[in-house]
Amino acid sequence: MSYKPFDLSGKVALVTGGNGGIGLGMADAIAQSGADVAIWGTNEDKNRHAADQLRAHGVKVYTRKVDVSDEQQVVDGIGATVKELGRIDAVFANAGVGFGAPSFLEMSTEVYRKTLAVNLDGVFWTLRESARHMVERAKKGDAGGSLVGIASLAAIEGAARNEAYAATKGGVISMIKSIAVEHARYGMRANAILPGWIATDMTAQAQAAPAFAEKVIPRVPARRWGEPGDFGGVAVYLTSDASSYHSGDTFVIDGGYAIF
Repeated sequence: MSYKPFDLSGKVALVTGGNGGIGLGMADAIAQSGADVAIWGTNEDKNRHAADQLRAHGVKVYTRKVDVSDEQQVVDGIGATVKELGRIDAVFANAGVGFGAPSFLEMSTEVYRKTLAVNLDGVFWTLRESARHMVERAKKGDAGGSLVGIASLAAIEGAARNEAYAATKGGVISMIKSIAVEHARYGMRANAILPGWIATDMTAQAQAAPAFAEKVIPRVPARRWGEPGDFGGVAVYLTSDASSYHSGDTFVIDGGYAIF
């Protein structure tokens, strides 16, 4: 029998914020590898377009409008996803927002709270409810599951004028490590992904700034912006059984920026 660790046939993955950017990059690779995929997003048109793209790979796709900053929507969303697809084997808590400010001194409490609501509360509820499903399954003899939080380089490097965003991403890493330790007994693992400078809608302003292109991107050893597709490989790995003993780690996907 040949070794095929990255054949995801029979698995189900949920990607929040999966209708564009990094989320869609991960979802597309997972679907290409044979897993059924659930996408949560607040824009129903983008959800539909993403679903069409994924269904072209011959897998089952379920989309749902979910605002992860609303606890009840997350609880209901997990229930509906399991009902529709039968199970959830891997979860990528990717939905996020980035609200900066001219300076830390000018950052409003409203911006701070809005950022935490999506980037930290939403991740907490998504992973908690997913873990609940996986633990229940494990107690019935079906152990396993992969929980992934999307953090950021802002969690480990100084992010001027983005203190709220950075705080949420640092919190995601700490949450993931705690989940990894507590739930290993159920065959579950938990890891974080830290994107660097990636060309998505969230970074559109930076992409359009000549100064940024001249001063920041040349510092990336790979000499380019990252692309959503650059996250496909790690997403497939973390969904697959090949990662079954890999837990509590942080995957930095940044073209070498953080070490240069």
